[in-house]
Amino acid sequence: MIARMLYGADPFRDMQRLHNQMNQMAGRGTVGAPEFPAFNAYANQDGVVLTAELPGVKSEDLDISVHRDAVTISGLRQGTDEAKGYHRRERPQGRFVRTLSLAFMVDPDGVQAAMKDGVLRLELPRAEGEKPRRISVKAG
Repeated sequence: MIARMLYGADPFRDMQRLHNQMNQMAGRGTVGAPEFPAFNAYANQDGVVLTAELPGVKSEDLDISVHRDAVTISGLRQGTDEAKGYHRRERPQGRFVRTLSLAFMVDPDGVQAAMKDGVLRLELPRAEGEKPRRISVKAG
């Protein structure tokens, strides 16, 4: 109970994650699978462009939501029923959810999404109130 009050809900989860990261840096041990989907995000003048690798996910199985300064991608990654007894299985299947926080509010009406070759591309424009404004200084 005291550990929960001091460290949050599960201090052992954080310690296990740190242990895995140290093993990864040392190049040994087993490391947990990376979060799915993998994101790349880059900023431009109008907002952020986010790409996510979603191999094996159909566009109709995706749900994308934007609320204030966060975008959430959830969906279903279907497995194949070809093999019943796997020798090795590293590609997870089933439901997934991933949320990314941004540094600004997003205009939800301007969000555009496209899927091509298993890569989702989201264009997340800044809300008008969040865009930088140029202020002119008058002499006098």
